Amino acid sequence: MSIDRPVFRHPQAAQNSAGYTRRDYEGAISTLCAGCGHDSATNAIIQACFELSIEPHRVAKMSGIGCSSKTPAYLLGRSHGFNSVHGRMPSVATGANMANRELLYIGISGDGDTASIGMGQFAHALRRNLNLNYICMNNGCYGLTKGQDSATADRGSVGKKGVANPYSSIDLCELAIELGASYVARGFSGDKQQLVPLIKGAFAHSGLAFIDVISPCVTFNNTATSTKSYEYVREHIEATNTFDFIPLQQEILAHYPEGTSQEVVMHDGSIIHLHKAEAGRDITSRRRAVDTLEEEKARGRLLTGLLYVNPDIMETHDIINSTLRPLNSLTEADLCPGNTALQQINAGFR
Repeated sequence: MSIDRPVFRHPQAAQNSAGYTRRDYEGAISTLCAGCGHDSATNAIIQACFELSIEPHRVAKMSGIGCSSKTPAYLLGRSHGFNSVHGRMPSVATGANMANRELLYIGISGDGDTASIGMGQFAHALRRNLNLNYICMNNGCYGLTKGQDSATADRGSVGKKGVANPYSSIDLCELAIELGASYVARGFSGDKQQLVPLIKGAFAHSGLAFIDVISPCVTFNNTATSTKSYEYVREHIEATNTFDFIPLQQEILAHYPEGTSQEVVMHDGSIIHLHKAEAGRDITSRRRAVDTLEEEKARGRLLTGLLYVNPDIMETHDIINSTLRPLNSLTEADLCPGNTALQQINAGFR
């Protein structure tokens, strides 16, 4: 049986400020299992792009291998895309980013693609603070190969196979904070109200923005004994904060009582109004962010929300002082400035 979307479009469908409807940000019909958390995460990305009026042709989607890495086909059908091999999405995204810094890069990966075979590449993208929106759809298992535990499965978690995981888990958010990511958040695919603003904030951030999306696998890891199931997450979720993302072009009208919110200005002038659930928590402190994750983990709670942000750190292009123009637009005159420039370079080494 084949499924096709109707070609008819409602003539009065809402448009964003760029003139696009929400459907312009959709892709192919999903072939994932019905109820998969990845589809909810995909819809959150689509909604964020629509609300920010991002032009689809100015987006590049990168992915590796896994159920999560199939999702770029289901969003932004008019954008650029590259489906790489298992664990290698960060290096492909790095190469593309170095060639053309004008695009918005969305790297979509999974817990197996990131925390196992792709761990080395993940770590180096973090330490370079690559200007990449890294979204990890984390279900704690290998869905394409019948549900084996991944490196993010919590110790004692029991999936469909009925055997408790004996190993300690890798907390990708802690790792991202420690290794240099400048925007780190965790969301739940079943909480679109929180996830969409997290993604919008990431898109406005200059540097590596990492979002760990807890996205239950309904086929292999959605049992009551799994810590990545819908039931467990809903019972143990603890939101650190809620926030409003306000793009630069919008007039800021929101007002909050003193002591209840924290304002973070992003590199492009956009503003995040963060409403703290706990007085005194500072999301701009790396040390405090890691300590908070460990404290909540010890209490058996899953911390979500914006965990850490550093809007002032330099991203890779700033660090290496790369050209502002795409490499394919550079001419021979740009690349070979002549003997005078060469002599000046040589003189600098004397």
